[in-house]
Amino acid sequence: MTDVPYPYDELVFLPLGGSGEIGMNFNAYGYGPPEDRKWIVVDCGVLFGRETKEPGVDLIMPDIRFLAEQKENVLGIVATHAHEDHIGAIPHLWPMLKCPIYATHFTAFLIEGKLEEAGLSGRVHPHHVALGGRFTLGPFDIELISITHSIPEPNALAIRTPLGTICHTGDWKIDPEPLVGKVTDVNALKRLGEEGVLATVCDSTNALVPGESGSEARVREALTTLVGTLKGRVAVTAFASNVARLETVARAARQNNRRVALVGRAMHKITEAARKAGYLRDFPPLLSEEEAAELPSGRVLYLVTGSQGEPRAALARIADNNHPTVSLTKGDAVIFSSRVIPGNDLAIHELHNKLSLLGVEVLSADDHFVHVSGHPCRDELAEMYRWTRPQIAIPVHGEPRHMAEHARLARSLQVPQAIVPQNGQLIRLAPGRASVIDEVPSGRVHLDGRVMIEEGAGLGRHRRSLAFAGMIAITVVLDAKGRAAADPSIIIEGIPGPIHDAVRDALEEPLKRHNPKRDGDGHELKESLRRAARRAADAAWGKKPVTKVEIIQL
Repeated sequence: MTDVPYPYDELVFLPLGGSGEIGMNFNAYGYGPPEDRKWIVVDCGVLFGRETKEPGVDLIMPDIRFLAEQKENVLGIVATHAHEDHIGAIPHLWPMLKCPIYATHFTAFLIEGKLEEAGLSGRVHPHHVALGGRFTLGPFDIELISITHSIPEPNALAIRTPLGTICHTGDWKIDPEPLVGKVTDVNALKRLGEEGVLATVCDSTNALVPGESGSEARVREALTTLVGTLKGRVAVTAFASNVARLETVARAARQNNRRVALVGRAMHKITEAARKAGYLRDFPPLLSEEEAAELPSGRVLYLVTGSQGEPRAALARIADNNHPTVSLTKGDAVIFSSRVIPGNDLAIHELHNKLSLLGVEVLSADDHFVHVSGHPCRDELAEMYRWTRPQIAIPVHGEPRHMAEHARLARSLQVPQAIVPQNGQLIRLAPGRASVIDEVPSGRVHLDGRVMIEEGAGLGRHRRSLAFAGMIAITVVLDAKGRAAADPSIIIEGIPGPIHDAVRDALEEPLKRHNPKRDGDGHELKESLRRAARRAADAAWGKKPVTKVEIIQL
């Protein structure tokens, strides 16, 4: 790393995901002249598709074509921690960059599992970085600073360059008793502030929430007490990645004479990675689902995936009474030890209702102290700015209102400048001043089954139309003279039966009016049949189905 930068060198920040939204985090830092800039990527995450908005879409990822077109200048991906919205896109987007990956042990183990599932384990091996480790990528000197969050080994990054130092917080909170892993390294953050921080790029999730987020230690006490009041089977659903919470639930079970069974693939994957990284050493022996089913109901505690109402998760299958080995009934209880992620409200409430119809008692953070957030509230944000003392505040990881309020808070704390970025904005970071200097191609791509498509491809809109109003497919065969050789073939899907006859009758008039001499290729006939079918359905039903017409000429 050079001591004195060339006059034309620039330090830039480029968010491609996670600014203006919670999830899909993808941030890049560039150093050097525009024509020969070196880049590092911090985090590479996903959003999950929602059936109401993106039917059929499994994952949503950032459009990274700007960096992919200069992949030879991308020096590495650095993962701050192992949540899906920070590492979930790595197996899908890494082939576009083909750069080294850096992460601490627990995070690296989970990334390795994802790469193996994607068939990439032979092509890339993540570099394991020790907690508090430091390494260099080109002009970037990167130091990991331990913080607390709702997963093991979260890190803030001190990114030192010849033009200034950036504190990239990742996801964090201040928890004096995180139960698993280290406490926040306040001294390291203070030293960074004394050294001089150009910009703090910081989590905005709870910028609207006063006070502090709370400690995992208090949740452990409350959950242990709550489980002790319950008589039947108990299922606790939480984010599987919250290893401290899993350990809390296991201890609550043991103190209340219950045995634990894990239900759901993610629970098994996380506990395996945690043990490989040296955590959960005091975790009790686990039962299989089949063994748990044989115990008296008051001796069982299930740790279950599906706290966000995911339709394919274990808890949804239990609520639908179609799980192969786990069933809950009257006298049993489900504890939702998690928050409601915005957008999942309806799915979670539907899950609550299904469980209630089974006679299962539903307990949640609405009425019991069974969850604390992993993100900083306002008092914690204020502490971060007091520690790091940046010239510039850059809120990320939040919806627009969270980021705007975060910026206002930073200004009230006497941070000289606060800039609210948008995905795709290229922001120059200079002493005392950040400015947007360009916009690069950005957006979203969807993983639809095994196929990656651009968000604007329109499949979501077409699928919503099909779900709302069904489909009519009409095939007409024309003879050599351009006349109908037979009655049209009509396929109608997703439309009430009484509408079918109206649609069929409506096709008679266009077929009668068809003039083969004027419309030899059947183009006019095709359009008139489509319009007639849609008009008939709309008149009889009040909806216009997706309508396709095919003309076949003999």
